[in-house]
Amino acid sequence: MSMEFKGRVAIVTGAGGGLGRQHALALAKRGAKVLVNDLGGAVDGSGGSLSAAQAVVDEICAAGGEALANGASVTDFAAVEVMVQQAIDAWGRVDILVNNAGILRDKSFAKMDMADFRLVVDVHLMGAANCCKAVWPHMVAQQYGRIVMTTSSTGLYGNFGQSNYGAAKLAQVGLMQTLAIEGAKYHIHVNALAPTAATRMTEALFPPQILDALKPEAVVPAMLVLAHESAPTRTILCAGGGSFEAAHITLTQGVHIGLGDDAPEQLAARLAEVTERAGEQVPHSGATQGTIEVQKAMAARA
Repeated sequence: MSMEFKGRVAIVTGAGGGLGRQHALALAKRGAKVLVNDLGGAVDGSGGSLSAAQAVVDEICAAGGEALANGASVTDFAAVEVMVQQAIDAWGRVDILVNNAGILRDKSFAKMDMADFRLVVDVHLMGAANCCKAVWPHMVAQQYGRIVMTTSSTGLYGNFGQSNYGAAKLAQVGLMQTLAIEGAKYHIHVNALAPTAATRMTEALFPPQILDALKPEAVVPAMLVLAHESAPTRTILCAGGGSFEAAHITLTQGVHIGLGDDAPEQLAARLAEVTERAGEQVPHSGATQGTIEVQKAMAARA
């Protein structure tokens, strides 16, 4: 099956360089019209210029594609709405949103200023939410949409010095889970991508030989799969160096202990049973946990 995007319109945020640029170029190469968004600021979010986004647009157009530049901050909902309208005015629809914009303000939690914590959450989480909210009515009206969140192994598993980034990135997974449920009846599929790539945001984290193995181009196939009309939904794909994995948030079988005075002691004694992964499941929604717990409670009363 050829992974084509002819006739599709995509918005890629944070696409002035690094991974976002590769996403935009790949979508355009396969036929999509692409709105390239980038604030044009530094890694820490300071500054701004349209030149980075425009350079990618020029690259796409030189290769025979169609693209527009946009310099909105994803933290500004009014500006994001204008961005989406820019795509609608030019091409009549928005089929794909790739939430890629992000910044870093790394420090250990003990040393972190809460203003830096809030800013990172604002860019990654609220930025993604703003963009989703702006495209949502258009995708509902056209009964079609593909949204790709950019999560991270830091959000899924943690990383020293990145409490703000990790919190924001796992929150994007929570947003993805619910939007996928709400969007299902409108054929809106929502997924998350956890990339490992050499970009200006990660160049300080790895030695040169590892950075060379982690070219951002190697992550792009996962994005294309999640953005395509054949995409799954509520899937977390991990990608880096040409390898691909899936991450899952699971629920174990657990045990029923009840409401006795010694429930804390019983739970502590049986914690290994509770955390045993044999038979774990990926719930269809948050309601699954409550359903299982009620069933166990009722069975204990029978």
